Order: sequence, then structure tokens, then C-alpha cells
Amino acid sequence: MTASGKSQLAFEVARHSGSVEIISVDSMAVYRGMDIATAKAPLWQREAVPHHLIDILDPSEEMTVSWFQSEAKTALRAIEEHGHHALLVGGTGLYHRAVIDDLEIPGQFPEIRKVLEAQAIQDPKNLYSRLAALDPLAASRMEASNSRRVVRALEVIEGSGRLFSSYGPGLEAYPDSKVIQIGISRPIEEVDAAIEARVGEWLDQGLIAEIDQLLSSSRGLSRTARQAIGYAQLFAWRRGECSLEEAVASTKTSTRKFARRQRSWFSRDPRVQWFENTEAASHYLMARLSEA
Repeated sequence: MTASGKSQLAFEVARHSGSVEIISVDSMAVYRGMDIATAKAPLWQREAVPHHLIDILDPSEEMTVSWFQSEAKTALRAIEEHGHHALLVGGTGLYHRAVIDDLEIPGQFPEIRKVLEAQAIQDPKNLYSRLAALDPLAASRMEASNSRRVVRALEVIEGSGRLFSSYGPGLEAYPDSKVIQIGISRPIEEVDAAIEARVGEWLDQGLIAEIDQLLSSSRGLSRTARQAIGYAQLFAWRRGECSLEEAVASTKTSTRKFARRQRSWFSRDPRVQWFENTEAASHYLMARLSEA
């Protein structure tokens, strides 16, 4: 979960083991030049331990689950060829499931999505009603207010001719997996306090300069890059839509909400083994690695 100490834990385990490489499972750490608010592992850690799927896209490029899944599989094969173990680290739940459960990912239909996104702005309730009529099961799996998911489901239905719910067993199924999954369950008030401190550190580290550098690029920013927490709020500030104080407050609120969504997402997976602190999790991981 965000601000739980998982990245530092992963690095320490990998460095101590000497036979572990890290795969970042973070939908925003893939972007070059978006370093601070993505909380990427610092360069010295990436030089000490091999890290994969960090800094591999320009912010102008769109990120998709299927692309990430393919890149992760390539990284896993390379790590296996080295005779090493892979440690997948990150909190982007869907990307995590796409990799470990080899989810069947529907194709992309940009022109259809563009039309649907415009309709979602005008009448999101009607869009959800359309989905409920076409694919009741898919509609039941998402909130009517989640326009992004509703648009995606309709995009797939209209583009592929298949029901969105027909792709694989769905996220509600948790098949047996050879992947050992662990989570760090810190009290939510501790997580909130860590988030409060982290956002302040981002500003001290130069987040505003990073924002300005991104906005100055002639290539522009992709839809997915613009959505990154911390960046989206400060982009809005630079557009004059809010004050800096409001942007910072919104970043903290969005990060807290994201942490709660992560907790909810991963707590539904019965395969995840939970630890209350990083020390216990570290001992467990080292023991399992010694058995491998």
C-alpha cells in the first residue's frame, strides 16, 4: 500500500539476497521525467539492484494494461534467464493482477473511446444505463460514477463485439498462483501521517520544477500521464484553476483515497499474506527465498 515502506523493504531484501531483481508494478513510474511524485526508487538503488519497468515511456505516450503486461512478461523471462528471482513491487492493483494471473486484456479502440469520453462528460448516467442494458454483469462490477471504467467497458463492447464481462474469469476470481504475495498492513492513521509528510517532501525535492519541465515539453502529455496523483493537481494549479495550497491539499486527499482503494483491492485477494511491519515481512521473504 502507498506509504507503507514496501519499496525500501523490497530493496533491502534484494540487496541482501544478491539474486533478486525488482519489477516495478506502478503505472506512473514507467514515465521518464516524472520522478518525485511517483516515489521512484532513487538512482543509487537502481544501480545497486536491477529494477525493471521504470523510465521506459515518454510522458507523451499512452500507457495500457496490455502493454504493461507484455513488458512485465519480457522482464520476467530475462530475470529467469539470469537465474535470479523476480520481486514485483507496487500498488497498481489491476497491473499486478494482469501479470500474476495472466489476465486476458481486451483490445484498444481509440476512436470509439474518444466519442464515448465526450458523451461521458455530457451525460454520464445515460452511459452507465447503456452499459447496464448491454452487459449487466459488467455494470454490476463497477460504480456508476466511475466514468473511466464505464467508457472502457462500452469501448470494448462496441469495438470487439464481445461483452466486456466475457474476457477471462474476471477480477472476482482468484486462481491458484505460484506467486507468493505479501502486503504491509499499517494502521491507516500512520499511513495518513506518512502521506502528509511525503507530499511536503515532494515540494522540497523540487516537484514544481519537475511540473514546469513536463509542461514545457513540445510533445505534450498523454491522458494517462496527466492523471498521475500529484501531477494532475499541480497541472491544474499551473492552469490557474486553483491555488497552490488547494493543489497541495487535493494531492494529499487524493493520495489518502488512493491508499484506501489499494487496501480494499488487495484485501479482497485471499492469496495475499499480511504483515504488520516490514521487519516481519522481510524475515518471511528471506526465508522463502532461501527455500527457492
